[in-house]
Amino acid sequence: MKKIYVAQLSIPQGVEVKVENNTIFVKGTKGSLERTFLNPRIVMVVENGVVIFKNKNGVRFSNSDKMFMNTYKAHVRNMFIGVQEGYKAKLKICSGYFPMTVTVEGNSLVIKNFLGEKVPRKTSFVDGVSVKVQGDLILVDGLDKEKVGQTAAKIEQNTRITNRDRRIFQDGCFIILKPGDEE
Repeated sequence: MKKIYVAQLSIPQGVEVKVENNTIFVKGTKGSLERTFLNPRIVMVVENGVVIFKNKNGVRFSNSDKMFMNTYKAHVRNMFIGVQEGYKAKLKICSGYFPMTVTVEGNSLVIKNFLGEKVPRKTSFVDGVSVKVQGDLILVDGLDKEKVGQTAAKIEQNTRITNRDRRIFQDGCFIILKPGDEE
């Protein structure tokens, strides 16, 4: 007897979902997202306002299939939230000894005079993400939770201090709100 595991996710109001060749297209009020899931053992189907994840016919079920289905379900749920509300991340600019200047130039964030350095530090961000500087805050907005989080992490990592005492040198840009957290 074959084990069968089916994961279901209901589609919220105002969201359109289409599946073609393991690529899911989600469209909502704020925009649209697409993502390809590359597991040959799992099939996605949209039926009656529900996204269904199940094994292909003739494939024996395993526990790793269940793990992948639940992971895909979480990714699609994040896509639903993204196209309806969007995701935000906040970073705080902290400069104790050296007054640093943070600006957005095109598709990158430029940090000048970080720890008194002459060469500015640049961080490019992914398409689909907008970055704004307001006072001592950096605001990162976008539809895709992973892209917003990755951009915030790249900015924080760019101002990482090595070979110095962290109790004294406390300058940098630090994440204070991650995507998906409540304000």
